[in-house]
Amino acid sequence: MIIIENVAVATVDSAGTEYANGHVVVGDDGRIAAVGPGRSGRPGRVVDGKGGLVTPGLVNTHHHLYQWATRGLAIDETLFGWLTTLYPVWGRLDAEIVGAAAGAGLGWLALSGCTTTMDHHYVFPRDGGDVLEAEIEAARTIGLRFHPTRGSMDLSRKDGGLPPDNLVEETDEALAATEAAIDRWHDPSPDAMLRIAVAPCSPFSVTTRLMEEAAVLARRKGVRLHTHLAETDDEEEFCRKQFGCTPVEYAERVGWLGDDVWLAHGVHLDDSAIARLGATGTGVAHCPSSNARLGAGSARVRELLDHGVPVGLGVDGAASQEVSHLGAELRQALYTARLRGGPKAMDAREALRLGTIGGARCLGRQDDLGSLEVGKLADLVLWRLDGLGHDGIDDKVAALVFGPPAPVGLALVGGKPVVEDGELVNADEETLTRQARRAHRRLLEAGP
Repeated sequence: MIIIENVAVATVDSAGTEYANGHVVVGDDGRIAAVGPGRSGRPGRVVDGKGGLVTPGLVNTHHHLYQWATRGLAIDETLFGWLTTLYPVWGRLDAEIVGAAAGAGLGWLALSGCTTTMDHHYVFPRDGGDVLEAEIEAARTIGLRFHPTRGSMDLSRKDGGLPPDNLVEETDEALAATEAAIDRWHDPSPDAMLRIAVAPCSPFSVTTRLMEEAAVLARRKGVRLHTHLAETDDEEEFCRKQFGCTPVEYAERVGWLGDDVWLAHGVHLDDSAIARLGATGTGVAHCPSSNARLGAGSARVRELLDHGVPVGLGVDGAASQEVSHLGAELRQALYTARLRGGPKAMDAREALRLGTIGGARCLGRQDDLGSLEVGKLADLVLWRLDGLGHDGIDDKVAALVFGPPAPVGLALVGGKPVVEDGELVNADEETLTRQARRAHRRLLEAGP
């Protein structure tokens, strides 16, 4: 049993319950046994959280872990230019490179307060080995709860899509591989550490047939659906030209709206699209830093929330958002909302909700993750807010969101430490760095 006490607690429950000086008790079953004011009075390992804040662990709802191997490239390109620059490089990926990139990315996420992450992997070079297994093993090593998605692309440049011919799969091949990944890896249990979702890449890299049949497959298997949608003006233009409709209208046409779907970005949405997402319970992974890095625009998060759309945060791939720090994304989300709608558009607690229970809703895990409540899984973070960078900000939630990225004193996943005193528990940061550096060099040096 682990007891964190003498600490501020933000439960992020439906009532927004907080304790200026409280405790959280983690049972031996990996679930939360108690949350409340003052000291717990229970026996066990006691962690003194003085000066800190305990929150639910952050949930990352959109990422591309393999991209850690291609950071710092095409830094002044729009999305389509960035993709066409990097597609040839990604065509040289293999399981060793993906494993090293995933290890670095997952380790960095853990150090930034993330306890649950998804990954959208859609590049499967024919001679690259089992790249999905490589990132799953990396997640097991770091200790994060993992929701990798089996992505796919089957619309190549010669057929009117964006990716080169050598990076796409045949439609039937992609569907069969996706079903095989679900059968092999997906765990539907409430305390699952590993779940698979179905994730064709985007309207400009996937055929209508693959979108339609992927949705049927996911619902037959009882898993969730994820794709990029409405990220850029270029995508809007592509959908209107190819399909005669907006991206959200296209998504609805192919069966991709519903409470088992969450969409990445959702930047370019008109009023009717936002209303439709809200009416269908379709989620959005908000990636403010990546959207800014690529100059894609800023999502209408205030309006999405007001229409009941589940909204979570995503760092996106490290090649379009080199910082990849989920804790820092709380502030980015708040700033982006205020740039659009002024200082009342979002407050610190709403930003924290996006990063916790909002993300859990997108992943379908809100019954077990995303808030500190008795019986929920003990995925939580103790943030150290007693240093110079946060001194004088008395409101601890405001300190976390408005202040500099906070050090993680302790991060638990299912009650098991994955970060202690700012260091990874299950992996060595220097080793992860060295492996990622080697993968980066090998990938770039293999080019023509």
